[in-house]
Amino acid sequence: MSRTPEIKTDPMYQLLRDENTTEFNERKAKGEKADLANSDLRSMDLRGLDASGLDMRGCYLRQADLRGVDLSNTLLEGASIKGAKISGATFPATLSAEEITLSLLHGTCMRNAPK
Repeated sequence: MSRTPEIKTDPMYQLLRDENTTEFNERKAKGEKADLANSDLRSMDLRGLDASGLDMRGCYLRQADLRGVDLSNTLLEGASIKGAKISGATFPATLSAEEITLSLLHGTCMRNAPK
């Protein structure tokens, strides 16, 4: 079953599409929610993003710039990061290095390790 990444009308999602992470972070800090699951964020510059607590399951992050982003408390099940820039990024402890590498090199959807 293939899934198509979505370009959403959610205002918080649109801030990321516009690469306005500063305003996104400010609005998130004030409690505004973001609908990012299954969204298309390919080739976006997401450096500086406060990703803590975000639901990015199924996100398409091909060639996105995630350098330095702390994703350790982000839901990433089913996300794909093929060709993304991930230097200095922190991933959830439930994702193995192998899962991350397979997604980075081959575009596979990341799976959490069994508990």
